[in-house]
Amino acid sequence: MMLIRPIRANDYPALYQMAVESGHGFTSLPVNEELLMRKISRSEASFAKTVSAPGDEGYLFVLEDSTTGQICGTSALEAAVGLDDAFYHYHLGKVVHSSRSLGVYKTVDILTLCNDYTGVSELCTLFLRTPFRQKHNGRLLSKMRFLFLAEFRQRFADKVIAELRGVSDSQGNSPFWQWLQENFFALDFPTADYLTGIGQKEFIAELMPKYPIYVSLLSKAAQQVIGKVHEQTRPALALLESEGFACRGYVDIFDAGPTVEARVEQIRTVRDSKRYLVKIGAVAAGEPCLISNTSLSGFRASWAELNLAPEQEHIMIPPELATALNVAAGDWVRVSKI
Repeated sequence: MMLIRPIRANDYPALYQMAVESGHGFTSLPVNEELLMRKISRSEASFAKTVSAPGDEGYLFVLEDSTTGQICGTSALEAAVGLDDAFYHYHLGKVVHSSRSLGVYKTVDILTLCNDYTGVSELCTLFLRTPFRQKHNGRLLSKMRFLFLAEFRQRFADKVIAELRGVSDSQGNSPFWQWLQENFFALDFPTADYLTGIGQKEFIAELMPKYPIYVSLLSKAAQQVIGKVHEQTRPALALLESEGFACRGYVDIFDAGPTVEARVEQIRTVRDSKRYLVKIGAVAAGEPCLISNTSLSGFRASWAELNLAPEQEHIMIPPELATALNVAAGDWVRVSKI
């Protein structure tokens, strides 16, 4: 059975291996022992913390094969970004150049550096190892965060974002960054991305152009990738769009990948999930569902074929699922269709 749970200190070797496998452009999983250990410690502290409003908490989960104990993937939630370190984006906007006397009217796209998403919550660090990209594993790893959001609403902001990986090649070369590098920086894309991942962001404020950038002045290759996702990220974008997320013109400052956003109450799984009281027994063939317990530090989530009856207060789950989720008859669980 595939099971989601909070990360633990002894999961470090698996987390490090996933950082290696994730490759260039995956800022939130840098290959850095100190930082990865710090991420685990911060997550453990966040799950143990009493919270009435979102702050500097980060919740890191792993996907585990409960039969073998193998760690298959990871995903995370940030409670509120940009409270300690500046959180940068480019916003794609427009300016109009016009002259009534000359009969000229031209709309021009511009990129403006901003910190508009300061204080919002973030979906991040989603990585599923290649051998396990099958069945409902990807959906479980991504969408279980919406069950967590719904259950622990006070721990998160009203708006949630997700930064999606932009276009780069197998060597980590980004067409968008190449233009910035040639004109403003002396750093290649993998180096800049790595420095950001380990929290060394000072160079952004020091070297990033302070004024809006006219998109027409960028190289053609850079222009073509603004707001586009990496080939491997398209399924993640499609899933988020199905949940109600949309891009509002914000893109990453390194690879120009899109950032999508949604208000928590408008996320489909948050909106449609429901709490049920547990009954334990045999379950006839049902439909694939996400299910989690309602514990914080002991959070568990999985997927199973269940019979949903929205008008009823109880749900029947098989004994092995109840054991995996650490629930007994009469406990609460939260359920949503996959």
